[in-house]
Amino acid sequence: MINPLSTLAEAAADWRHRPLDDSVRWATRRAVLDWFATTLPGCVRAPATILAPAMLEMEGSGSAWSYVDARACSPRRAAFLNAVASHTVEFDDIFKDGGYHPGSPTVSAALALAQHLGSTIDDLHRAIIAGYEVGCRISLAIQPSHYAFWHTTSTVGTIGAAVAGAMLLGGDSRGIGHAIALATSVAGGHQQNLQGEGMAKALHPGHAADAGIMTAMAAGAGVTGSLDSLHAANGFAAATSDTTGDWASALDGLGTWTPITRMTVKAHGCCGHIFPALDAISLMRQQHGFGPADIKHIGVFGYRATQTMCNRPDPVSAQDARFSLQYCLAAHLLLGGVRLSAFEKDAMARPDIRVLMTRIGLSEDPSLSGDYPRRRQARLSVYLNDGRVLEHLQKTRRGDPEDPLGDPDLVAKFHELSSGIIAQRDAENLVATILYGDDLPGKLTPAGRGGR
Repeated sequence: MINPLSTLAEAAADWRHRPLDDSVRWATRRAVLDWFATTLPGCVRAPATILAPAMLEMEGSGSAWSYVDARACSPRRAAFLNAVASHTVEFDDIFKDGGYHPGSPTVSAALALAQHLGSTIDDLHRAIIAGYEVGCRISLAIQPSHYAFWHTTSTVGTIGAAVAGAMLLGGDSRGIGHAIALATSVAGGHQQNLQGEGMAKALHPGHAADAGIMTAMAAGAGVTGSLDSLHAANGFAAATSDTTGDWASALDGLGTWTPITRMTVKAHGCCGHIFPALDAISLMRQQHGFGPADIKHIGVFGYRATQTMCNRPDPVSAQDARFSLQYCLAAHLLLGGVRLSAFEKDAMARPDIRVLMTRIGLSEDPSLSGDYPRRRQARLSVYLNDGRVLEHLQKTRRGDPEDPLGDPDLVAKFHELSSGIIAQRDAENLVATILYGDDLPGKLTPAGRGGR
């Protein structure tokens, strides 16, 4: 068997000089814009706003920019805070086949370190591509069993961030390999802190971005790890999944396609496991013309992760509501979409939403579970007051590679989520810089943040 860690490290290092075709370059620019779209609203919300003043002692000297409190600081502090912000409102990108959000940890680490080092935009793009390449492929090797106990965005995200950091620090394939090996030992983040109450979930990619930079720096200084860390009998895959890794699937197509070109851009502001049901009910309303008042009952049948994570009939917080299929489906029907406003206190207290939630049931469909994670589907049965029963199987999610969001939709998403947080002119300039410019995105001050 080939060593997957060494193979992935060599693939990452190859991105340092490999020609970037237009599709890969554009996909990377889109990933950076989508990262800003989901990060900026998180900059003015807890837990990032709580953490920023609590972590001033970590500020250090540096040229990385914390968008949370508009400060130049060390790359580790900036990466941590920005990654926490980017995972707060549940709009960050997804590599669906691996059940993984690579952008929050990887872009946060890469951008902070690139700003600190004064790297070129080409350096940044190549580091992000390599970080996505390694992280996404590792997620393929360990899913779906890894997700039973571990939060992939935290665990695998640490490795993706480490690869991006090692690239920017000039590491060769061996140095990148040791960064991966070290990252496997500091990766963490379990499902209870994803599914349970509290704010820990957003800290997961924050830790991943911070720890990724730390391990990249350690490897760059000569600290070594076991280069068998991914596939050994007591290595990362064995410790966090039910096998030592499906590396044949993970490495399939290496050098032919790269994961950053197969990303899901979120079209709804909630857990992605809810998306098929939201897309299904929208299509059914268009086809059959019913409204919320016409609904007697909705039966949703999803794959296992939808049922175990999103069957929350009485959410008590915004974070809880983002993972409640009942709440999100009712809000989508009554508010016209699941956007940031759906999780404000006034919306969550609306009696009509709460009543409609009681008419929504969620169950697992084993046949849909068998296709997860590569296919995210939902089957809906809508019972109307006039006696009609409408059935629909939603086979795709809007925003997935099979049904992608176009560039205008992505730009519109950015402007929607950044509205009221940064000035319109700043937003327009940032879009131009990210999509067409030759400079790194730099300083930006959210409304109400003083900076210095």
